[in-house]
Amino acid sequence: MSGFSAALCCHVERAREWGQAEVRPAGLEADRNGAPLSADHPYFARFIAWRRAHPLPAEDDAMPEGHAVRMAVLNEENAYWDRGMGVAAPGPGLPTPLVVAMGTPEQRERFLAPFRTASTPRWAAFALTEPGGGSDTSAFRARAIRTDRGYLLNGSKCFIGNAARADWVLVQANLDPDKGRAGQRAFFVERGTPGMTGIKIENKMGLRAYESVSFILEHCEVPRENLLGGEQPARGSRSGAYGETMGALNTTRVGVAASAVGLARCAYDETLSFARRSGAISSARVRDRLADMRRKLRAAWLMTLRAAWKADRKIPNVVDASMAKVFAAETAHELATTGMDIIGLEAGAGECLVEKLFRDAKALNIVEGTGQIQRIIIARNLVGLPR
Repeated sequence: MSGFSAALCCHVERAREWGQAEVRPAGLEADRNGAPLSADHPYFARFIAWRRAHPLPAEDDAMPEGHAVRMAVLNEENAYWDRGMGVAAPGPGLPTPLVVAMGTPEQRERFLAPFRTASTPRWAAFALTEPGGGSDTSAFRARAIRTDRGYLLNGSKCFIGNAARADWVLVQANLDPDKGRAGQRAFFVERGTPGMTGIKIENKMGLRAYESVSFILEHCEVPRENLLGGEQPARGSRSGAYGETMGALNTTRVGVAASAVGLARCAYDETLSFARRSGAISSARVRDRLADMRRKLRAAWLMTLRAAWKADRKIPNVVDASMAKVFAAETAHELATTGMDIIGLEAGAGECLVEKLFRDAKALNIVEGTGQIQRIIIARNLVGLPR
């Protein structure tokens, strides 16, 4: 951890100890069972106690790194032990920046404050993706219609993290189709709201430690006060909720890149350990491949840190975030694949960690915008194509 403050390094060391003792075993348990840990699993209560005992200090002289860099460093370390368990962690999660940026004071108090004092695990979720919608977040079919009492939501969502156990889900829907993207708004749908049906936890190839949920909204009525930002025009962006959502995704892409680097580092370490243990390290070909793994790992990490560094200084980093995300995700998959090649038959035996990393890594090239979408974003920004 050279180059970072002693305070941040100390926090990373605590995360490393927690990851080795708790996160890795919990992630392996979920993977073996093919399903996330139940919401009442003892792990989550221990996690809340650990997080309270080791809160992340605010930026100060002892920890001068900006928020984005700090979170990148910690995401990288957490993903080294298990990326899925990081997503499964209790808390408001992905919708937090949207609620902070666009929510009314009453909404921030009502929907975010309970997480700060919760003594038991609580979750929230953000419902963006729709069946058949792919990565086109501007073409929502979910609709919201004004009523005398609030809003009626109709549509369906898929691959929504932690939605089945969430206290509330922030659902993005089209309130005014004539306005295009600017007509999109987000709505708090609280647990138990009539009309939220068909909840299904998907059976995934990798990242099995957290829920990926699909559900249907059928005449699901929410009160007016559950419209994010209230009934006045959304603040902070000419594109309303759509613009804020794209900004939030740009932030989370740096986090995904950091997680991909952590997973890739784990694949590298496991492969190097096998090569030394088995004697394969004596092969020049194996040494060359390990050197290539290390080179790409370092490049992915530096790209991620650059994107985070720019974010902390309010320097536009859309291209940097997309470059880091696509390169780090593909590096994670490539390093896990190379590890499988070097380890050989043992990698397919079911008890090899690299085999799990191989499955987990594939998802990182899909979430928060696929590799193909990142390339489109990069090209549009570099050559000035219309968005």
